[in-house]
Amino acid sequence: MYLWIKSLHVIAIISWMAGLLYLPRLFVYHAECGPAGPPSATFKIMERRLYRYIMNPAMTVSWLTGLYLAWDSGAFSAGWFHGKALLVLAMTAAHVHDGFLLRSFAEDSNRHGSRYYRVINEAPTLLMIGIVILVIVKPF
Repeated sequence: MYLWIKSLHVIAIISWMAGLLYLPRLFVYHAECGPAGPPSATFKIMERRLYRYIMNPAMTVSWLTGLYLAWDSGAFSAGWFHGKALLVLAMTAAHVHDGFLLRSFAEDSNRHGSRYYRVINEAPTLLMIGIVILVIVKPF
């Protein structure tokens, strides 16, 4: 059963990462088009659906399967896992932050320019690199 849950975990992580990388890119384009007109309405629909129907379930499954795998393998006592958990918490914070940004676009109250969204688009990538290194290399 462990390998099936691990497979589900990897699938969920890939889906979650896809959303974490794509949503800020949508924000870039949405910020550039402004709050009025048909493009903005289309971006609002795309952003909401991505967050609600892909990112939220993927994050939930990632967390649930990840906690099970950590418990089953005894990883809670490993140093590398503590580092990974910290980075996963930061990834979750990025996800929640994206939710607040999504709400500001939905309410036509975005306060940031496209450059801001280009910068925050890099955070999930850096977190992912750290997580993968900790899981594969287990440096401590």
